Amino acid sequence: MQWQVIYYTMLRHFSKTVCLWYIASYIQRSKEVNGIVMRLVVQRTSGVEIIIDGKTHSSTSAGLLVLFGTRKGDTGSSCAWLADKVVNLRIFEDENDKMNLSVRDIGGEIMIVSQFTLYADTRKGRRPSYNEAMEPDQAEKLYDLFIDQVKRSGLKTASGVFGARMEVKFVNQGPVTVIIDHDS
Repeated sequence: MQWQVIYYTMLRHFSKTVCLWYIASYIQRSKEVNGIVMRLVVQRTSGVEIIIDGKTHSSTSAGLLVLFGTRKGDTGSSCAWLADKVVNLRIFEDENDKMNLSVRDIGGEIMIVSQFTLYADTRKGRRPSYNEAMEPDQAEKLYDLFIDQVKRSGLKTASGVFGARMEVKFVNQGPVTVIIDHDS
């Protein structure tokens, strides 16, 4: 294995503790880079409005804003799982002020917006790299598939326009923001 070669090479120059720490971080970074993960940022809102070219494109009332990001290698198999997770995620308060209700339970609405910047890599330099984001033609297919999966819930579902420059106006209630990742 590659990490063993690195370990024995480093052992000539560093203590065993330093070598083991480096190998552990190397393996973790490898998992983060090579693990295929579809990512959502879910925000509880009192409503969302999408404006394109100065005109309202779509809007929703109280419910969720879902920012949708795909990474190279993602597949459609994650879309159904993530759609079910979003629709049933219990982040709304019940009568006891506990987060026990889902957007489905409250009859809320869902706005879905594609956002490749969820895969910004800021580890080097000051300008983010988007090398891990999926190519637009493939990402749009998964975006559309995810929207279709969420619509199957029967809840009002709206979306932005893939690849468009949009203004997203919303009020985050709580604030409540949840990041959901799913391995393909």
